[in-house]
Amino acid sequence: MADLFSAARAANVARAAPLAARMRPRRLAEYVGQEKVVGKGTLLRRLIEADRLGSVILYGPPGVGKTTLAEIIAHETKRRFVELSATASGVKDVRDVLEAARRRLEDDGQRTCLFIDEIHRFNKAQQDVLLPDVENGVIALIGATTQNPFFALTSALVSRSRIFELEALGRDEIARIIHHALADREHGFGREQVTLAPDALEFLVETSDGDARRALGALEIGVLSSSERPLVFSLDLAQESVQRKAIRYDSGDIHYDCASALIKSIRGSDADAGLYWLARMLEGGEDVRFLARRLVILASEDIGNADPRSLLIAVAAMQATEFVGLPECQLTLAQAVTYLALAPKSNACTTAIGAARRDVREKAVIPVPRHLQDTHYAGAKRLGHGQGYEYSHDAPDGIVAQDYLGIERRYYEPTDRGMERDLGERLTEIRRRLHDRPPPAEPS
Repeated sequence: MADLFSAARAANVARAAPLAARMRPRRLAEYVGQEKVVGKGTLLRRLIEADRLGSVILYGPPGVGKTTLAEIIAHETKRRFVELSATASGVKDVRDVLEAARRRLEDDGQRTCLFIDEIHRFNKAQQDVLLPDVENGVIALIGATTQNPFFALTSALVSRSRIFELEALGRDEIARIIHHALADREHGFGREQVTLAPDALEFLVETSDGDARRALGALEIGVLSSSERPLVFSLDLAQESVQRKAIRYDSGDIHYDCASALIKSIRGSDADAGLYWLARMLEGGEDVRFLARRLVILASEDIGNADPRSLLIAVAAMQATEFVGLPECQLTLAQAVTYLALAPKSNACTTAIGAARRDVREKAVIPVPRHLQDTHYAGAKRLGHGQGYEYSHDAPDGIVAQDYLGIERRYYEPTDRGMERDLGERLTEIRRRLHDRPPPAEPS
């Protein structure tokens, strides 16, 4: 009787679970997506089939099947599945689970698959507790994280684990999952007489951003909030169910990846891509001061003297952003992004200062020539400082043939783009005058 009561309670809990939890596949053959990770012949697939799992870290965005895959692995390898959440568990919880896993292994030979969700939230001490039992094979550890494990986890745990990166699900895969949920009579809405309009399906797929949990959540809200049966799940109902699309954005990988995409798009002169990545970061709640600083850096790093006005515009955008704030400063940032993207590009200044600093670090330091040394103190003349210096403004064109370094070095090499084309011609003439060299002979 007690077993029947427990089974009935478990069934009630399962029916009350969200649609995304009820629709989780139970076997690897039913798993949708991630062909590069668990497709036939892949490393993880071979490890599962050979039952040689070890420690595995599943890294990827939310809703792509990390928890589901962990449960399937435990089922396929006939292990006891134990789940911990790193946000709610401490060292004691981990030790208790490990001790129970040892007892099961010693008493009846049953092996344990320990799944730790959000494992990047474990501190170093908590991660270190896992190491001995991972190495001894007491548990098969499966950690799930949305953060880059090479940054978020300890090097000791990473070195003992195989890292598998899961990607956002494709549009066709999300559509398959939605259709399956509508057709499934046991766990889905197969008994509810729901017909999904094509434009509603397109909307759910588009707004899910490859997150199956988000797509199924919107579907569930729409169906359960409508008493009409049979139900035509329309575009209006889909839009109402989704409300405002949630933008996945954090201070880790996505922050740096989006910032990299923004800078590289502007450097590549793609104004449209630059605006998209700017919008992505703004919608994600990025600090506008960070955006403004990056644009100021880019104006010198990637444009420089090809269009010196770019730095003025970037600095003005930074000041306006500080002065105006959101939401209006998005207009200023958009103006700066488009101008910088369309400006001629040059990294000549970036290359020049890099080469000069490398010489300072790696070569003998060049002493300041005596005629350039400071003379604004008593006794400088007696030391010979400044002797032989020629005042440039005394020359008719402000240039005299004078050595300013003591050795010939060339760092700044202007490109032939934008204003640097004119600057390059002037630089060639100035270098000739400074070193008092005759102009090159005209070709015959």
